[in-house]
Amino acid sequence: MNAQQLKNAILQEAIEGRLVPQDPNDEPASALLARIRKEKEELVKAGKLKKKDLEVKPISEDEIPFEIPESWEWVRVEDVIYPPKYGTSNKSLPNGSVPVLRMGNIQDGEIVFDKLVFSNDISDNEKYNLTNGDLLFNRTNSAELVGKTGIYRGQRPAIYAGYLILLRPIGIHPDYLNYVLGSSYARSYCKEVKTIGVQQCNINAEKISSFIIPLPPLAEQKRIVAKIEELMPKVVEYGKAQDALNKLNAELPERLKKSILQEAIEGRLVPQDPNDEPASVLLAKIRKEKEELVKAGKLKKKDLIETPISEDEIPFEIPESWEWVKLGTISKLLGGFAFKSHEYTNDGSRVVRISDLSEEGFVNKSIVRHPYDNSLAQYIICSNDILMAMTGGTVGKSLFVKTLPEEKMLLNQRVAIIRCNGVLIDYINYVVKSDSIQSVISDSKNSTNDNISMADIYNFMIPLPPLHEQHRIVEKIEQLFKEIDKLKK
Repeated sequence: MNAQQLKNAILQEAIEGRLVPQDPNDEPASALLARIRKEKEELVKAGKLKKKDLEVKPISEDEIPFEIPESWEWVRVEDVIYPPKYGTSNKSLPNGSVPVLRMGNIQDGEIVFDKLVFSNDISDNEKYNLTNGDLLFNRTNSAELVGKTGIYRGQRPAIYAGYLILLRPIGIHPDYLNYVLGSSYARSYCKEVKTIGVQQCNINAEKISSFIIPLPPLAEQKRIVAKIEELMPKVVEYGKAQDALNKLNAELPERLKKSILQEAIEGRLVPQDPNDEPASVLLAKIRKEKEELVKAGKLKKKDLIETPISEDEIPFEIPESWEWVKLGTISKLLGGFAFKSHEYTNDGSRVVRISDLSEEGFVNKSIVRHPYDNSLAQYIICSNDILMAMTGGTVGKSLFVKTLPEEKMLLNQRVAIIRCNGVLIDYINYVVKSDSIQSVISDSKNSTNDNISMADIYNFMIPLPPLHEQHRIVEKIEQLFKEIDKLKK
């Protein structure tokens, strides 16, 4: 049960007579009705009401929705209010002497004085002047909001606009009537009687006047209001706690994934196997392969240079069979081409920009293309590439191209390719997504106005396990992530 449902339940208990006990010493609601009628008769004599305002429409058994205590009475809203009145239709001003309350000023059963407009019309300001305890009923709004009601508490002089109806209580406790009109019982009635316009729904004064409500003795109305006011702050606190729990539940899957990734890259997710060839041997093989590529002219001698790693650079301990390496020493890093937007065409090869990346895959909106020629060969995206945004609000966002789409794709500038040989790219992908690397990216971008450089990517510190352990880690991560994804459903 959420906070709104709890509030609805409390209000329903209140209007069915189950929230507070009845007191046999209370004057019954029938006596209250008699006094209200007498007051209306006096107002007719004084010319402030018309004789038709004394008419009482009978309530049939079929109209009664639920049982109420014996001391209560079923009445129509019109029986306990002055004749309802629509607000001013004159145009409001941005500045003036008296605020004009509109539908947006009704919030959670109260009147809020923000985003105000004003009236300088003396006649309007007298005719539509509100008094403490008046209720404003929103007669025109969306299907969800039409019929919302707020109580005016005399905070400052104010009048009301034409989309609102004034319900001024006679004899009934204003807060009790406000709670009744804010109940799910009243919301159901509004949903039933509303008329649907082109863009908004409407409930006229006649329909809200005819609404039947349960009327307790006045003393019990006061006890009900006091009890609701005692409970509502607790409902608010419950709502905050529920929101915090909902937020935690929503964040929990991603938090679990981050925790799992950190456990993985620190060597605690799967056990080490003493029979695994250590990562130092794997690194030696990678270096030997690079040396062969230099001899073949496919790499330059500078690509063999490895910057030593100092103790200060090591962020956490790893198992003995692992090694710390910089990403650039075990991968090939490439930047995109600076395509010119005016050269984009309707056909040709797709150009992948930062906006085309998401962790779930390529974003297939606003696709741009460019004619392909052999000079662009080095910018072709390959399967098992990791693409990383290097600038903008999503800097550090990455996409692992596990399976390449059939069409040829070219990389735009400010997106980097991470391409590995000799190590398991799936493992590197998880390292890149871990908090360990993402925090480095965050520190780098904060110092360079939302940018990271190829040098930053090259220097990412990678905890490298033996190759067989990389496979076991990836297999375990994917197994656990599948279980976590079930939590979202």
